[in-house]
Amino acid sequence: MGEGGNWAAMRERRLAEPGAAEAYDAARLAFELGRSVRELRERRGWSQTQLATASGMTQSAVARFEAGGTVPTLMVLERLATALDVSLKVGFEPRGEAA
Repeated sequence: MGEGGNWAAMRERRLAEPGAAEAYDAARLAFELGRSVRELRERRGWSQTQLATASGMTQSAVARFEAGGTVPTLMVLERLATALDVSLKVGFEPRGEAA
């Protein structure tokens, strides 16, 4: 990779910058939500267009969501959950040891 070092070292430098870790966590969460919706949609045998119609969204919005390209609102998550006939569970849990 030349003078800048290897990828792992550059990643560590970037994550040490102010706000980078938070942005990384937000991107990770968006990706995980998108992957979950894609898996649920595929289990139903639906296309993105079918999910979009059932949830009142556009196919391109579903595609962006599934790719982790957007951080959805709670209302969007609820519409997707309703369309996929699943319950949406949003909450907080303690980290580490159970309370």
